[in-house]
Amino acid sequence: MLAVGWAWPVVCHAQQADAAQAGQVQDDPSAPLDTSPADPLPTDPQVADPLSIDPLAPLDQLPGMEVEWPDAGDIPAWPGEFAGEDVLPPETQAADASDSSTGDLVATDADDARDGLAVAGPSGASGEDAAIGGDDADIATRRAERQAEREARRAERQALREIDDGDVRYRVTVNFLPSEDLANLDQDAFRNRFQALSTLQRLSDDDANLAQVNRRARDDNDLIDTMLRVYGFYDGDVRNSVAAIPGEDRVALTFDVNTGPIYRLSAIDLAGLDAIGVDVPVARAAFGLQIGDPANSDRIVAGRLAVLTRLLETGFPFAQTGEPDLLIDHEARSGALTVPVTPGGQYRFGGVIADDDGLFGSRHLERIARFERGDIFQASEMDDLRRAILATGLVSTVALTPVAAREPVGTEPGTVDINVETVAAPLRTIAGEVGYGTGEGYRAEVSWEHRNFFPPEGLVRVRGVGGTQEQLINLVYRRNNFIKRDRVLTAQLLASNIDRDAFEARTLLVAASLERQTNLIFQKKWTWSLGAEVLRTDERDSRTRVVGGSRRTYYIAALPTSLTYDGTDDLLDPTSGFRLGGRISPEYSLQSGSKGYARIQIDGSYYQPVSNRIVLAGRVRLGSIVGANRFDIAPSRRFYAGGGGSVRGYGFQAIGPRDGNNDPIGGNGLAEFSLEARVRFGDFGVVPFFDAGNVYAGSTPDLSGIRYGAGIGVRYYSSFGPLRLDLGTPLNPQPGDSRIGVYISLGQAF
Repeated sequence: MLAVGWAWPVVCHAQQADAAQAGQVQDDPSAPLDTSPADPLPTDPQVADPLSIDPLAPLDQLPGMEVEWPDAGDIPAWPGEFAGEDVLPPETQAADASDSSTGDLVATDADDARDGLAVAGPSGASGEDAAIGGDDADIATRRAERQAEREARRAERQALREIDDGDVRYRVTVNFLPSEDLANLDQDAFRNRFQALSTLQRLSDDDANLAQVNRRARDDNDLIDTMLRVYGFYDGDVRNSVAAIPGEDRVALTFDVNTGPIYRLSAIDLAGLDAIGVDVPVARAAFGLQIGDPANSDRIVAGRLAVLTRLLETGFPFAQTGEPDLLIDHEARSGALTVPVTPGGQYRFGGVIADDDGLFGSRHLERIARFERGDIFQASEMDDLRRAILATGLVSTVALTPVAAREPVGTEPGTVDINVETVAAPLRTIAGEVGYGTGEGYRAEVSWEHRNFFPPEGLVRVRGVGGTQEQLINLVYRRNNFIKRDRVLTAQLLASNIDRDAFEARTLLVAASLERQTNLIFQKKWTWSLGAEVLRTDERDSRTRVVGGSRRTYYIAALPTSLTYDGTDDLLDPTSGFRLGGRISPEYSLQSGSKGYARIQIDGSYYQPVSNRIVLAGRVRLGSIVGANRFDIAPSRRFYAGGGGSVRGYGFQAIGPRDGNNDPIGGNGLAEFSLEARVRFGDFGVVPFFDAGNVYAGSTPDLSGIRYGAGIGVRYYSSFGPLRLDLGTPLNPQPGDSRIGVYISLGQAF
């Protein structure tokens, strides 16, 4: 077959010409018939009749010579362009073809004919006869210009070859060409969106040769074209180029964008919106677009969602909106928009149906819900109930579905029940905690709890603490959403033994409280607490130990009350806002007589972001006990300062008045201040801090004798809150104070 492919075409052509002549002779009856013998044709044993070969048929594949050719579409057509549809200007195509096929730097007469400077004459014609208009000087000038273009392109190709080492680095630029409607486009927003979606940007860290970069660039070319349509530019044009950056091992990829005219809405039809119960003008206003506005797809989608939200918030639980249909008229440069709307009837809330295997019960869920029977249906209220159920911690998943209980009749809305399906989460938890603080020593805590021991939401927790200075056992009963949403009833029994430098205490406590708590899902602005405590405690302070005195027994009744405002952005790791809280506890103490007094404490903190990574945080605490001398108050009820949650750098409760044995004895007045800078690097951070504070014998903190501490901490930001390690040192220590304080805990210092 190889011999046939190379040898037969000439013979076949000649034979076809003879056959044509023969046909002409036969068509004339008067012509004599040529009976002279024809020259014998060479024959191939594999081809009986050479004329039977179809010249358009593909050749058989040559054995053993298969080649996997690269996709030509991935190879830039010429240096400086990488889009498949971009081609050379007609006047330079031929010259560039010559550049690719020969290294000759001198243009020839054949080049002139090919490039349009001359026409090809018959064989032997002179150059003067073949020249196209213009004198020799003009032709020479045009030839020199063409030659300079060749050399520039050749240099550009060489520069790209030198850069293409299989790991081409590049810089991407999007330029907008001036156009009449360019002002209708937010160029910065467009570029930011392109950066987020760009294939070139997404794969910029991956190795790639020029062909692969070309493929990415074509994807981004299509992306820009699509984005232009999203913004309402349906006649946009995108041109792209690639060039080596002088002095750098990178190439510049440039997209020149001509937005063209912007298309505007010529008609808006919210088909089906006009239904019973629908406030049509308000719903249309919610759509947000009017005739004459740009045909912006983002705004159309947002408008569709706004209409649906409006219906769901005004009593239409089964409302639906169809896909927008935008009919583009290129001649008028406009679009006719249709958005199908199906309101589905207006309804009021009915009851809550619990499908939870007794986890909550319908009555308790209706107590949690913020809506009442007969209220107009609102999807946001249903979603609020879903989040409240998740906040209980008793379920892993929850699904709420509106179910029509009574259909609307005329203008009277129907009734819809809310069906609640839940999957219970693990209800039992065993937890442990280990910590260390200078002055406190080691402390380990373990607890077991069942969060629904007494349904619904009746928690029982048993907690034990063992440490260098503290041992206790605590039994807690807590019922969440007690009587009303967000109310928490707590009762507890506690027995403890505390042996610290400041005092020793063996205490039995019975307490109860009703409070409004905050949580991670519903961080509340205002929280409060009302409580009652009764305790018996055997105590002695460090002063009594010095003189060898015995323990004193106190019987104390207290009514602690608190109110707190939280204006921060995060419960565990705030970065902006402030918190302000106050606590007052009227107390009555029996011990060799009776004493009544009140413990008052005010706490405030402020958080100010300086940059995306740095937050300045400050804290102040003031406390006062009025109505009794400090030595008539049980040592455990006095104020103390120092430690990881107070003034870092000092030992736990080590700041303030001391006895003859240099041990703290507490006081009736307290002042503390803290300032720190929280610098974050991904999941880690560093926190330089400065703390100050003191405890006073009198009830008024006069800010004298302030003790200062400073240091630095590190943070690890886990999924459940920051882990804290702080190292501090006292700046003006008292005798006996350690030079370094170490504090480890969960959460920020304040």
